[in-house]
Amino acid sequence: MRKKKALPTALTTTMIDSLAHDGRGVAHIDGKAVFVLGALPGEQVTFQYTALHGRYDEGQVVEVLQPNPTRALPRCEYVNSCGGCSLQHIQSQDQIHLKQKVLTEQLQHFGGQLSPTTWLPVITGDVWGYRRKARFSVRYVIKKDSVLVGFREKNGRYVADINDCAVLHPQLARLIPLLRVLILQLAAKEHIPQIEVALGNEGVAMVIRHLVPLTAQDSALIHAFAREHSIDCYLQPKGIDSIVKFQPPNGEAHLSYSLPDFNLTFRFHPLDFVQVNETINQRMVAKVIELLALTPDCRVLDLFCGLGNFTLPMAKLCAGVVGVEGDEGMVQRGYENAAYNQITNVNFYACDLTTDITQQPWAVLPFDKVLLDPPRSGAAELMPWLVKLKPKRIVYVSCNPATLARDAGLLVASGKYRFVAAGVMDMFAHTTHVESMAIFDRL
Repeated sequence: MRKKKALPTALTTTMIDSLAHDGRGVAHIDGKAVFVLGALPGEQVTFQYTALHGRYDEGQVVEVLQPNPTRALPRCEYVNSCGGCSLQHIQSQDQIHLKQKVLTEQLQHFGGQLSPTTWLPVITGDVWGYRRKARFSVRYVIKKDSVLVGFREKNGRYVADINDCAVLHPQLARLIPLLRVLILQLAAKEHIPQIEVALGNEGVAMVIRHLVPLTAQDSALIHAFAREHSIDCYLQPKGIDSIVKFQPPNGEAHLSYSLPDFNLTFRFHPLDFVQVNETINQRMVAKVIELLALTPDCRVLDLFCGLGNFTLPMAKLCAGVVGVEGDEGMVQRGYENAAYNQITNVNFYACDLTTDITQQPWAVLPFDKVLLDPPRSGAAELMPWLVKLKPKRIVYVSCNPATLARDAGLLVASGKYRFVAAGVMDMFAHTTHVESMAIFDRL
């Protein structure tokens, strides 16, 4: 076995040549690429090596000796340690340009030299305090008798020592130091690995994961904390199915968010998937509805529909919508939200969309338009079936430009669809996540 090469301990000074897709600066030292976190093109920096590989190495900036004139001053004091976001040193507009470049290059690389006829305007929103849902990692540090609550460090191994977060909504960010104090008081402090928090129209909910039963004293402390800070608290002793409402013990176990343009309110549970950026979600839904160009006689298929984020607003403008989702719990939530909003022209189905769907009852129905919003793995399995379905227009919302590009290539290669338009959304400002959408029309 080849012995692993030791990391250089001395700092290295170099010039940064370019910017990688993930926002890291790229230098070349002795002919080998080095990806340097926190560096920008044209800068002279001193960096510390963090990993060595066969074809490339990795590092992190220690000092910027000659800054790029466009370098931004990070708002977060924990930017050098916390791994929650990595682009704060890049101006917001330049972050958007980077994400547009990523989508363009992925379409070229994975889509077979694809380019849309039209580029859509970028969907933007607030870049600070926008995140309304988060999973905090928790760690009790025995040697210091202290508790860390927050996100993983950039190296991913430890929990960052933070007391605030600039991208979290203030109502969630304020909980970080408060939760540190609470957990430190608990007998179970070594056995609480995570706390999930979510903000809805009504306020905040949190789900505490605990690996051992809570003592009566621990329960009393958590109960008092939740009551004092007006938080709906849930406990999770095992898997997701074990979650129970703890404080207040009675009342509905729901949060909610709104789509004011469509006069809709969606109720959800704290661990349900919902878009974390409320403003971008509202603008995204409105744009998707516009692009679908719905008419009163349209029948629409919404694949990977979740709790009906797109399904219900579409239903207000067309004859009917069928929503399909792999999670049965989300399907149930879709029906609940349809009933809550008095919408009757929708049907939801639970189905694993990575399997053969040709015999599903909804799959044999005709549809005029199709919307799909798949997970990061994309929807390659559905592309041949979609071509045979023959919808007039397909709108594809994506959280992974590589799989969007791959699937777009499959649609265009069929000879039945043309690539009309594409664009990005700044759903996760200051991070490398690229959200995008694409439109395809039948030839």
